[in-house]
Amino acid sequence: MLNRRTVLATGVSGVTGAIIALPLTAPLTALAQGRKDAVVLGMTLEPPSLDPTTSAASAIAEVVHYNIFETLTKINTDGSVAPLLAESWEVSPDLKTYTFKLRRGVKFQNGEPFTAATVKFAFDRSGSDKSSNKSKSTFASLTTQVVDDYTVVLLNKDIDPDLLFVLGQAPFAIVEPKSADRNASQPVGTGPYRLGSWNRGSAVLLTAWEGFRNPAAIKIKRASFRFISDPAAQVAALLAGDVDAFPRITNRGVAQFKSDPRFQVVIGGSRAKTILAINNARKPLDDLRVRRAIAAAIDRKAVIAAATEGYGIPIGSHYVPGAFGYVDTTGVNPYDPGKAIRLLAEAGVKTPLTLGMTLPPTPYARLGGEVIAAQLAKVGIIAKMENVEWAQWLSGTYGGKNYDLTVIAHVEPFDLNNFANPDYYWGYRSPAFDALFNQIKNTARPAERARLLGQAQRLLADDAVHAFLYQGQWVTVANKNLKGLWKDMPVFVNDISALSWN
Repeated sequence: MLNRRTVLATGVSGVTGAIIALPLTAPLTALAQGRKDAVVLGMTLEPPSLDPTTSAASAIAEVVHYNIFETLTKINTDGSVAPLLAESWEVSPDLKTYTFKLRRGVKFQNGEPFTAATVKFAFDRSGSDKSSNKSKSTFASLTTQVVDDYTVVLLNKDIDPDLLFVLGQAPFAIVEPKSADRNASQPVGTGPYRLGSWNRGSAVLLTAWEGFRNPAAIKIKRASFRFISDPAAQVAALLAGDVDAFPRITNRGVAQFKSDPRFQVVIGGSRAKTILAINNARKPLDDLRVRRAIAAAIDRKAVIAAATEGYGIPIGSHYVPGAFGYVDTTGVNPYDPGKAIRLLAEAGVKTPLTLGMTLPPTPYARLGGEVIAAQLAKVGIIAKMENVEWAQWLSGTYGGKNYDLTVIAHVEPFDLNNFANPDYYWGYRSPAFDALFNQIKNTARPAERARLLGQAQRLLADDAVHAFLYQGQWVTVANKNLKGLWKDMPVFVNDISALSWN
């Protein structure tokens, strides 16, 4: 098994239907004992589709990644990288050529074989002009060559020591040509589970696929994902035994589970960056002084306390503690309401300044948004909060760039590239950052790469691209007898094949 840090340090190769019916009043322990091969998981958001290669919504991966769809590599809870559809690989000394030996005997759930040609199709499709894959820019840098049915070569224009990790993420799922266009509602992959039903607005049911290459290793035969956005309802569902586990549960109410012997409470880290995103392309937000004023008006610790019950670590740039090359930038734009007022006056802004603040349905966004609005009001900025559903946020805010401010967690582990993307939804333009990021992409030596990453973090903080808030700490509450839950979350997945009942 190849740990991602080892790569960085050495530079070597390295439909609608019924859901499971559960009695709401049955004791939780009785439910667990009664179905050793089924599990019910809670989720805050419902995915807009089931195709991880066409949408930015992380909720898609929470249902399908490693369950229905698989990738060349697999990311483990500790951030290490292991083989999945690729059995092994070799990396050239310049870190630009990757040769993968593929697993033999793998089939898709429609009976089609998995080969190197499938990998080429999937990668070419996601890098095409018509692609809506959120990692399209990465795919565009890759050239896929078929050597034989079970050998594929990736040529990367850039140096990316994290590529093996990146290839294990949901946007890099291998899809099958005949079924690819229907994956949004009828997903077909090579994974251990297939779609049983999708009762929109309520739940998705996955069932173990009898054609999987190693069916004996799969202990859970039926997995239901129930969508529960309301924090109180999340707690009630767990207490009633209607849900066996709630990964990334809303943190309100967690304390009561810690003292209840029926449950386990797992607190883990993440690479998520929660930010008050600012539309840099709109006036007066295109003025650095105004963005710095917004950042100075916000007390991160107060936001963390209100939005996550204290489960968060303040950040000052789009990077989190524990990530390679992290530097502490929380002192660049500290909480200073007086400074915020002076900056707005210096920028010639007449107060009160009214801005829109779009809030997606996640509790951290809604709760955090209320605190941020109150803080902004104290310096003369009126944030008109607009609560939107997830599909609206994806289409209007993310896709249409129709917003001033929005509270959102970016969960991708490596996404500094978005600041060099002129079409990304926050409208940031910086030739200095573009040049710096190009250096990062082409630097193989770990010490130099870490230095450049530190510079990138400081530049984003100095530019106050956003009001950077906190690194999320995710809490999972589950039946004490459920084994195999992820603790840390380097990527957002619910790996059902790892679960079993004690």
